[in-house]
Amino acid sequence: MTTAKDIMHPGAQWIPRYETLDRAAQMMRDHGLGALPVSDPDNKDRMCGIITDRDIVVKCVAYGHDPAQMTCGDLCEGTPRWIDAGSDISEALREMESHQIKRLPVVENKRMIGMISETDIARHLSDDQLAEFVQRVYAA
Repeated sequence: MTTAKDIMHPGAQWIPRYETLDRAAQMMRDHGLGALPVSDPDNKDRMCGIITDRDIVVKCVAYGHDPAQMTCGDLCEGTPRWIDAGSDISEALREMESHQIKRLPVVENKRMIGMISETDIARHLSDDQLAEFVQRVYAA
């Protein structure tokens, strides 16, 4: 059985909820990331959301807001999705498909230990499986 831990990017860069979006963009650039988990100010190991590069552009810059004034917490929406490290890859696929998300944090012993991205998925699926995944995640 291939698990979420087997296919994820190990390690996790976090950004606190109170940090500004320009700081999030700088961290993404410096670490070559497209998303950062956002930590709860009361518990830095507790995820309260995820901020993506697209969120910064579409929900901040495109509306004329200043990324140096908006915080990551301003853009966090909904319940963060995640998967247990020991879960089968098929469970990760179902979670990503059902919520139409492109990145999925991987948690072990209540701590985030990595992230599964589309690239990670692509490396472990057949062409047919990958096509089905893309269709479901990107469906309107």
